[in-house]
Amino acid sequence: MSIVVAILGRPNVGKSTLFNRLVGKRAAIVDDTPGVTRDRREGQARIGGFTFTVIDTAGFEDVHDDSLEARMRAQTERALEDADVALMMVDARAGITPLDEHFAGWLRTKGKPVILVANKCEGRASEAGQLEAYGLGLGEPVAISAEHAQGMSDLLSALEPYFGETETDAAEIAPDIGAAEEADDESARGPLQLAIVGRPNVGKSTLVNRLLGEERLLTGPEAGITRDAITVDWTWKGRPIQLIDTAGLRRRARITDRVEALSGRESYRAVQFAQVVVLVLDGRTMLERQDLTIARQVVEEGRVLVIAVNKWDLVKNKRGALADLDHRLEHSLPQIRGVFVVTLSALTGDGMSKLLPTVFKAYDRWNIRVPTGQLNRWLEETLDRHPPPIVGRNRLRLRYATQAKIRPPTFVVFMSKAGKLPDAYHRYLVNALRDSFGLDGIPVRLHTRSGKNPYAPR
Repeated sequence: MSIVVAILGRPNVGKSTLFNRLVGKRAAIVDDTPGVTRDRREGQARIGGFTFTVIDTAGFEDVHDDSLEARMRAQTERALEDADVALMMVDARAGITPLDEHFAGWLRTKGKPVILVANKCEGRASEAGQLEAYGLGLGEPVAISAEHAQGMSDLLSALEPYFGETETDAAEIAPDIGAAEEADDESARGPLQLAIVGRPNVGKSTLVNRLLGEERLLTGPEAGITRDAITVDWTWKGRPIQLIDTAGLRRRARITDRVEALSGRESYRAVQFAQVVVLVLDGRTMLERQDLTIARQVVEEGRVLVIAVNKWDLVKNKRGALADLDHRLEHSLPQIRGVFVVTLSALTGDGMSKLLPTVFKAYDRWNIRVPTGQLNRWLEETLDRHPPPIVGRNRLRLRYATQAKIRPPTFVVFMSKAGKLPDAYHRYLVNALRDSFGLDGIPVRLHTRSGKNPYAPR
């Protein structure tokens, strides 16, 4: 029986460090700055042959107004509601603070099982804090060091009674997830990796909440609320999706804060591992320089780009705004023709019904495979319409074409003097591929190779 474990505590006691230790990777941003974690983050933990869901939460604050800290507290309360057992962490080196005592009293009123965890117990300086922790009334503290992986067996012993008798050693039955994600076979696609990216305060988290139908992520008027790349497992019309909300991306020259730099790296990493990337724009400012930088990176990574123009309800001249967007895309992003564009309002829900159908249409197109025979008939017809240029004394000969891979569709043309093919003719071939096989809106790669047709009879 799988259980849900929530990691709770005041800011900067090491919750995210323990979360990363349990899930076995650096999934959450860790920094000495208090309050780095804001949204709750879920992951699959493995410890001592047991698997369970673990939730990392924001540092607990005793505020109840409309501030960002109060909204963070609400996210922590939701995590506790979803959990079967809570790990309350304290910093043994710093000792027990009034906020720890308040938090412990609050937890005792919630009726959830609580395991007290004293972190940073790797030296003698923590001994006094461990003794003080008994005064919280939550039982004997489990002494660990999340940073140095000490005390993990003791933590497992404390958790073991909550697993039940049906828990199986997941290491024996779980597939190699990393290998499955790297597989490029059409039959092993798995869930769609969908990343939501954009500049700060364009409405990315509001968009994700609207898709999920719940206030899963922190939102508000403050710019830069989201810091971690938060992954949410979700299903839309029977199709599994891993939805990734990311921190807002600003120009690197404007970033002076270390945490913001770490957040930006997480966002770019999300783009690298995504399959479809939804670039959210503010309809009132449309495509700015930073938006184009993000879009170019998505295309260079070979990912599907879908542009979601948010706050469309606030745009007065809608026809003119779309015309300006088309013009900017045509001149500033010529390497990908026919980018998918959806106009919507995440706040009101208008236009949201168009987003996911567009995403899956683009995704299915990204996975297209053209039969070799059909591709070579296309090549013959394309050469007849516009023969290749003459280089030196002879005309270039394009002998044979094949599709090397999907995601993105990648084609190879075998020809004489491969390095001599002019850029203009290369663009002609790519545009002809788009026209003939319906590849508008996704990256298409075309490589040339010298050599004879490998399938021709010897």
